[in-house]
Amino acid sequence: MYKHISSLQNTFIKEIVQLKEKSKARKSSKRFIIEGQREISLAIKGGYEIERILFDSKIILIEEIENLINTDNTELIEITSEVYKKLAYRTTTEGVVAVAKSKELSLQSIQFNTTTPLALVAEAPEKPGNIGALLRTADAANVDIVIIANPKTDLYNPNIIRSSVGCIFTNQIATGTTSEIIEFLKNNKINTYSAALKENAENYHLQDFTKATAIVVGTEATGLSDEWLENSTKNIIIPMRGEIDSMNVSVAAGILIFEAKRQRNFL
Repeated sequence: MYKHISSLQNTFIKEIVQLKEKSKARKSSKRFIIEGQREISLAIKGGYEIERILFDSKIILIEEIENLINTDNTELIEITSEVYKKLAYRTTTEGVVAVAKSKELSLQSIQFNTTTPLALVAEAPEKPGNIGALLRTADAANVDIVIIANPKTDLYNPNIIRSSVGCIFTNQIATGTTSEIIEFLKNNKINTYSAALKENAENYHLQDFTKATAIVVGTEATGLSDEWLENSTKNIIIPMRGEIDSMNVSVAAGILIFEAKRQRNFL
């Protein structure tokens, strides 16, 4: 059996709306929401605990919900279309929203399964769309870890989940300050290659990315902080042939990451 909720004034529904809209609510409760079957499925595959699933039976069948989850510990709640529209954050809809427990995204939680890991580090990305694109790039290249330095938004923001099409759940992710991450990489003997528009930067394709490697990218507007540039194994550059001197951070990350994968024979 499952519960039914039809009122927008229901206390639980109000709490979920807060998870949707407020970073503070997500952080304090250590919970967040996921919309969509694929995203929920990827979260389950990624080891996230799904506490509740709310669904609009006019859009999705209960049989589809039961096939989606793999545990009896997940509470099922049928909601009206009015309530669902309040909870949904996408223009296209699948009729299902989940409440999940967030994970600890600390550097100490990182587990490497190889002696030559490939990491993608992004410093202070602000736009959810860019973060989502970075996570999709990391998933496509199957990097070992994505690290966000000095994050400007919490990674369980619904817009990040949406723009990453669930790749936030397929990547091993950690956050920390720039100083903490530099120390972590040095302690783990991981070479750092920082993308920078500097005179002393070397062309990216001339580097050896086959050893333990971290590709570090900054924002298009301000680039990387001096702390990264002063502590890198090498500062690298993607030669630009047009009139502008920068490109979108996810595009730059894709070029650098896939060069590393090419050198590793896409292993």
